[in-house]
Amino acid sequence: MGSYNVAPLDRLVEQFEKLPGIGIKTAQRLAYYVLNMSQNEASDFAKAITDAHDKIKYCTVCCNFTDKEKCSICSDPKRDKEVICVVEESRDAMAIENTREFNGTYHVLHGAISPLEGITPDRLCIKELLARINNGNVKEVIMATNPTVEGETTAMYISRLLKPLGVKVTRLAYGIPVGGDLEYADEETLLRAIEGRSEL
Repeated sequence: MGSYNVAPLDRLVEQFEKLPGIGIKTAQRLAYYVLNMSQNEASDFAKAITDAHDKIKYCTVCCNFTDKEKCSICSDPKRDKEVICVVEESRDAMAIENTREFNGTYHVLHGAISPLEGITPDRLCIKELLARINNGNVKEVIMATNPTVEGETTAMYISRLLKPLGVKVTRLAYGIPVGGDLEYADEETLLRAIEGRSEL
């Protein structure tokens, strides 16, 4: 895996290779691309990474990524606060937002229950969801976890916690293929899934 024994280049390739979906060849291409940047471009690139890491945090309401106390969706008075769409990751909320058809709010779990990977319910943002429901007048929670074993397990676990609270719990309709990820679904498929959701 050596690059002519240029240690800084090798380290750069190794860092890119740690990114999801990046193999050695792509990591090498990215590393060489970075090397061909001007000093200013390289500094801006590095600063963007450190700024994102230092300044982005969880929204105090929905746990989505934001650089403020509340994200723009939770701060928007026009959003329907009575409907919460629960997703695994921030990119899933963005995928649903791109349909421009959902006017409720979101709750980001930051993962799904997966005992094999050591992801237990206490490692997800579930208690924050329960606090929102206990503190507000939420009427419906849409479970929009991915249609995978882990996503289904998470949806069922949360629905069992919510039922005693008297809130309606629905699940996205299966316009989304089983085993697929929300971030890769097209907008029409997501729209149909939202419209065809069913109660759990």
